[in-house]
Amino acid sequence: MNQQLITAHNPLDQIRRRRVTDARPDAPGLTPVQQAQLQRVLAAPMDYVDDPAFTKRNAEKLLFDQAPELPEPNTSWYHPVMEDLSSNRSSSKVVNVVLKADQERALFLQFNYARYRVAKLQKRLGQRTLTPEQAHHVLHWYNASEQYRDKIAQFNLALVLAMAKRVRSSDLDFADLISEGNMALLRAIDKFNVSRGFKFSTYACRAILKAFSRIGVKQTRYRNLFPTDFDPALEKSDHQRTQYDDHEQSCADEVRRIVRTNAAELTDVEQQIIHHRFAIDRNEETAPLTLEQVGKLVGLTKERVRQIQNKALAKIRTTLEESYLDGPHAAAAQTEEE
Repeated sequence: MNQQLITAHNPLDQIRRRRVTDARPDAPGLTPVQQAQLQRVLAAPMDYVDDPAFTKRNAEKLLFDQAPELPEPNTSWYHPVMEDLSSNRSSSKVVNVVLKADQERALFLQFNYARYRVAKLQKRLGQRTLTPEQAHHVLHWYNASEQYRDKIAQFNLALVLAMAKRVRSSDLDFADLISEGNMALLRAIDKFNVSRGFKFSTYACRAILKAFSRIGVKQTRYRNLFPTDFDPALEKSDHQRTQYDDHEQSCADEVRRIVRTNAAELTDVEQQIIHHRFAIDRNEETAPLTLEQVGKLVGLTKERVRQIQNKALAKIRTTLEESYLDGPHAAAAQTEEE
């Protein structure tokens, strides 16, 4: 998730080790990356859910030192897109760490207290130029709040997966559902008031289902505005079309030759992805694999597979233009040389 500039393995331990009032007056200046982050933090007021405990003198001791011990979230089981590659595949048993009521309350209070400290510093500093010490204070509490937010999200990832499986029979893409559900989960974390006594899962599930409903309405409206049904009446069949089809088939054959002989000098990973994605050297009954399926095979994310695929296709296109499209005899000459 978000990259943290002031990191710690456990945000609670970080708060205990370093109080804001303990910062040294000779704190060093910020790096360019920290300055850019500080600008983003100060650009808009920090939102938080208030609690009477925040204004107490011993607030930090009450919220951090006396808080119940929190387990670390387990996300090793979370591979939603891979689990959805085949409808016949049985899902692995979810092994997720569930927070108790007092632990959940403590974590949300710590999260909102960190945001409260950022908002308080924003209000107190106003438009004045920050000293390095003040800047480090702001970044310290901001990064702590982001770590708590990430931890709450990790504890509740199973909610997104469960809600997505409830509506997976619809026309919505499963990966899109997961993405929209994760965004709804983060928004729910920002708005949830733990002091009301309700469980966060109840609040978050409703927010996630509402998000699924909104994306479903948007996609339905888009399909109605831009239908893509095939209409034979709009198609023509003439000599030019036949010539074009022949030329297209010839180009496709040349592309297969380039891939088989690696004339485009693709790397091993690029070759593997192209062969899987476009079913090169497979029988006609074998369907090409999706980006998610290829990513599972090579151990990469869907987006990374897409990037490697596009890079490999650019190499193949350049080789095709140089060896085939630029002259009818170029491909034959290259074949003779090989």
